[in-house]
Amino acid sequence: MTTVNPERARFLRTSGLRSWRRAVSDALARPLTSYYLLMGAAALLLTIGLIMVLSASSVFSYDRTGDSFLIVRRQLMWVILGLPTAFVVSRLPPRLVRQLAYVGFSVSLTLLALTARFGVERNGNTNWLPLGPVEIQPSEIAKLALVIWAAHIYANKERRLDSFHQILVPVVPGMLLATGLVIVGRDLGTALILFAILLGMLWVVGAPARFFIMSTLVVSVGVFAMATTNKERFGRITTFVDPFKEFEGAGWQPAHGLYALSSGGVFGKGIGASQTKWGDLPEAHTDFIFAVLGEELGLVGTLLVVSLFLTIAYAALRIARETADPFVRYCSFGIVVWLIGQMIINVGMVLTLLPVIGIPLPLVSYGGSSLLPTLVALGLLVGFARREPEAARALAQRKKVRSAGLSAR
Repeated sequence: MTTVNPERARFLRTSGLRSWRRAVSDALARPLTSYYLLMGAAALLLTIGLIMVLSASSVFSYDRTGDSFLIVRRQLMWVILGLPTAFVVSRLPPRLVRQLAYVGFSVSLTLLALTARFGVERNGNTNWLPLGPVEIQPSEIAKLALVIWAAHIYANKERRLDSFHQILVPVVPGMLLATGLVIVGRDLGTALILFAILLGMLWVVGAPARFFIMSTLVVSVGVFAMATTNKERFGRITTFVDPFKEFEGAGWQPAHGLYALSSGGVFGKGIGASQTKWGDLPEAHTDFIFAVLGEELGLVGTLLVVSLFLTIAYAALRIARETADPFVRYCSFGIVVWLIGQMIINVGMVLTLLPVIGIPLPLVSYGGSSLLPTLVALGLLVGFARREPEAARALAQRKKVRSAGLSAR
């Protein structure tokens, strides 16, 4: 009988671990790593989103319209519209994007003001603006516009950001104005995302710590005031700690979200096998799609989705770290704060770690108003990744080799 030397076995395990680490390190060091990570993670999230929208909305759609595929067809239409838009944006040079910064900021403020005056109320929030046959959510457009606008201004002030006044003006008043217009529509969730974007941009440009402390105190008071002046919102916020306490009332949605997640187990019930989507879980294909995902794909599926978002964050932060262009650095960081902050809040709502404040899961939840700006933001990141010096040289070399191969044929 052959005996295995313990020292040799330990050596083999250590060597295998070192080889694996070296392979991962080599892969991450390649010029196009950020580009491929962004493309791969976004494509997987978009695919998972379409599958889950189809599954989560089929019962609701059939009950309302008699067509189980109506909602997923609409989502697919937005995807078909959004992907070419993202492709075009990824090819735009940063200087052209910067030229559109003030236009985008002005348009977003105008749309937010129109929403505050003529908006349509849904679930206690006036955050939808009717434009002919469609309704849009201008606050979703404002997230992208504000990130680009703030990044453009801070890039222009790159050498003057040691002054607190230069950090504050005009970014803080402009973003607070946009946030105020959102608050007029009583959309607490979007207001918190805009505030998170503002804090993230201030942090990356080096604002002093006292400003963050003061801002947090002011926002806490504002959130408390908004919560206590709206009965529906106050109920959702006060029941998130124990949703089963008011199971038949404000706790219905978070409680059934927990039911859905817990019943999925490790590997889930399988795509299409959710039971809570049969009327028990409101907003199953929008704000609470993560609960249906957990029920059908289990813990493995939920961890996969969170890992894909973290992959996007890693790639974007890698771009921000490596670039010499201040606009690319600030814009990449702002997009990360927006998307990851929104993901954390959405997942926290479903897990009852946070109150239900109506935040969709980017790329996964149903809704064109959220999907289009998100795809455009990812298109920007892909464009930034393509323009990294080493990545640009690698792409040019591949194009030259491909052209030579075609010529040889």
